[in-house]
Amino acid sequence: MNLFEERTYRTQFNTDRFTGFEISYLETDLWIGVDLPSFQPEIKELVLAKIKELRNKLDEYINEEPFFKKSLKPFLPTEIAPDEAIEMAVAAEKAGIGPMSAVAGLFAREIGEEIIQNFSVNELVIENGGDIYVLLKDEMVLSVFAGDSILSERIGLVIPPEKNKLGICTSAGTVGPSISYGKADAVVVVCEDILLADAFATALGNKVKSPNDVEKVIKQSEKFPEILSLLIICEDKIGIRGDYEMRILK
Repeated sequence: MNLFEERTYRTQFNTDRFTGFEISYLETDLWIGVDLPSFQPEIKELVLAKIKELRNKLDEYINEEPFFKKSLKPFLPTEIAPDEAIEMAVAAEKAGIGPMSAVAGLFAREIGEEIIQNFSVNELVIENGGDIYVLLKDEMVLSVFAGDSILSERIGLVIPPEKNKLGICTSAGTVGPSISYGKADAVVVVCEDILLADAFATALGNKVKSPNDVEKVIKQSEKFPEILSLLIICEDKIGIRGDYEMRILK
């Protein structure tokens, strides 16, 4: 599958492996893949109900504490904050940015956990605008779309199944609708905690202003052992850190 490219990548999932469907509500637009033997139509109703519940909970909190949504720097929620908002703030603080940087990861994880708790599934993919929560039994290879870079779709990130659940999040300054203050064509972060992966992808992407920054940002990321794998593409420059295999595609 591809990360980004106006979500046309959603048509490229392995249909012999996953039954896929889309669910949208307000700004949330998810693609969900369930392994073929485990898929049940009732999953769709569960997902929509969970999205609405989580959205309402965050909206009610933000109405009381609007700076949570506006802050681009770490923000400490007050005692009125729900657990989900606190988790977002904690992940974003570690990355040094505002708590909304982890919102896509939060929705992907919460939907994934809701499905796992209510249905017996072997494999699961929740994709939320380039941020992916996975439950895997077998290896999966993600091809990375990187805008106009000559490296776009030529690098495959191999996701092994041994960690079971993982977060794979992508930020870009040249592709996609999300805000980035950097110029990277793709910054892909893998963590066990998808909220951390989401926040780190945004934070590290903000630091890549030119190809000359790639090596420096890779080096800076070494102080975060939570990052299992990191891939940065900026024009014709690529930086890689971590234990996960990268494959040359095409």
